Amino acid sequence: MSRVGSQPIELPEGVEVTVNESEVTVQGPKGSLARRFHPDMAVSKGNGVVQVERPSDGQNHRALHGLTRSLLANMVIGVSHGFVKTVELVGVGYRVQQSGKNVTLSVMLSHTVDIQPLEGIELEVEGNNLIHVRGMDKQMVGQTAAEIRAVRPPNVYTGKGIRYRGESIRLKPGKSARRAVE
Repeated sequence: MSRVGSQPIELPEGVEVTVNESEVTVQGPKGSLARRFHPDMAVSKGNGVVQVERPSDGQNHRALHGLTRSLLANMVIGVSHGFVKTVELVGVGYRVQQSGKNVTLSVMLSHTVDIQPLEGIELEVEGNNLIHVRGMDKQMVGQTAAEIRAVRPPNVYTGKGIRYRGESIRLKPGKSARRAVE
């Protein structure tokens, strides 16, 4: 039995779940999210708890069971608390500026790069090298942070570039390390 899928989802105060066949809508203080799940998965609610059930123990149904429960739990967390992913710029001359809802990156390219957030995503600049990506949809927050990181990924020799907060970069030794060994 799926250990993830069988866990009930506790609904925080102020969060309402509406189930209409395979379409589930979650409303909370931060907004509303709707998602269509596989029709084989049965989503039921009662007593402040949402439960996901599967019709059989087939491999496909076991996989969908855990996936459905995880996606539904992320929707509940998103509308109640929201998600934040922090991206940091590391390197001399690497800067970020806020211009309205957009941010402008100066990362030692021949031009500056403007990042426009998707709808429902908020970009907040702290200092001149941190960007907080906020939103209630976990997938969109991660996608936006990944697009920002892709502008200038960390260099494996120097460590300069754009990385997620707390991400550790394993640096390669370079040419001089090879000469020292010989």
